[in-house]
Amino acid sequence: MPTKVVLAPDSFKGTITAADAATALAAGWASVDSRAEFVLRPMADGGEGTVTAFEAAVAGAVRMPVTVDGPAGTPVDTSWLLLPATADAPSGTAVIDIASTSGIELLTDLRPWDADTSGFGQAIAAALDHGVSRLILGIGSSASTDGGTGLLTSLGARFLDAAGAPVARGARGLVDIASVDLTGLRPAPDVRVLTDVTNPLTGPRGAATVFGPQKGLAAGDLSVVDSGLGRLATLLGLDASHPGAGAAGGSGAALLAWGAILAPGAVEVAQLIGMAEAVADADVVVTGEGSYDGQSGDGKVPSYVAGLASAAGVPAMLAAGRITADGDTTLFAASVSLTDVAGSAGAARAEPARWLRDAGAMLACAAAS
Repeated sequence: MPTKVVLAPDSFKGTITAADAATALAAGWASVDSRAEFVLRPMADGGEGTVTAFEAAVAGAVRMPVTVDGPAGTPVDTSWLLLPATADAPSGTAVIDIASTSGIELLTDLRPWDADTSGFGQAIAAALDHGVSRLILGIGSSASTDGGTGLLTSLGARFLDAAGAPVARGARGLVDIASVDLTGLRPAPDVRVLTDVTNPLTGPRGAATVFGPQKGLAAGDLSVVDSGLGRLATLLGLDASHPGAGAAGGSGAALLAWGAILAPGAVEVAQLIGMAEAVADADVVVTGEGSYDGQSGDGKVPSYVAGLASAAGVPAMLAAGRITADGDTTLFAASVSLTDVAGSAGAARAEPARWLRDAGAMLACAAAS
């Protein structure tokens, strides 16, 4: 019998989409095992590629163009996705991700103190103006650590300093917030937030400490921003330890304050595209992402797909742009790092499809051995 291979990678951030990664892996595997049958299930977990995953899975979905203030402080032409009306969302559902509105891949240079989430909030406001009944918000791959103050400001909130003046945008403004005025905040519809992490807002696993360095914060900045996030939580009446509150630089906390429900992004997308059913009928499952590291086990695509495979008694394999020492590869029957195959991280990023094809071939060989 031919081998049935389910290919379910996430996007490799900023280099190749999940769909193209799955196609490249399939081509490589087929070069070794020409009789293999492939089921492509490109995944997302709330970050880059979330809107695309919904667009591919839901018939009648329509892209709605919008121009927002990007994280660099300049306009960004992007879109949100309108899903058709249903019984529980009679005016339709909007799917919006922070990656395409306030995402780190929109920056040429990091702006740790000044990038903010205003554009994400503007896209949400546009969807509300359209009259949607429900929002699905993906909050992975953000550019800032502003505690979601930008997005709430775009929805009508005011964050004020001791003199009653609006604070600066971004993490810079967190230092000066003395009061919050939510009287003008737009009411929230049914809002479901897809996140790929469960980190709290503050503390050693909080937004500033864990993710701040990725967004450009220096070691000496972390405690300052962490303190500002803690003060913001107090002013909003939030529990800073709530799982997922630290997602997207604290945007999880802001959306909780707005009345949203946080949900594991990989779980939601997997249910939408029938991942569990595909895995149950497979002989092997291949997943992947750009960087498989110590955070990958905390709600991201590879660990979730590996869990589905384990529950079904199906071996899982991994192809990642890089695999760090703290990444738990014991979840997988075999794993391949594109950086190792290509010889350097730069080479892997320059031609991801090429090295994913090689990875697919290597994983096919491992499956046959």
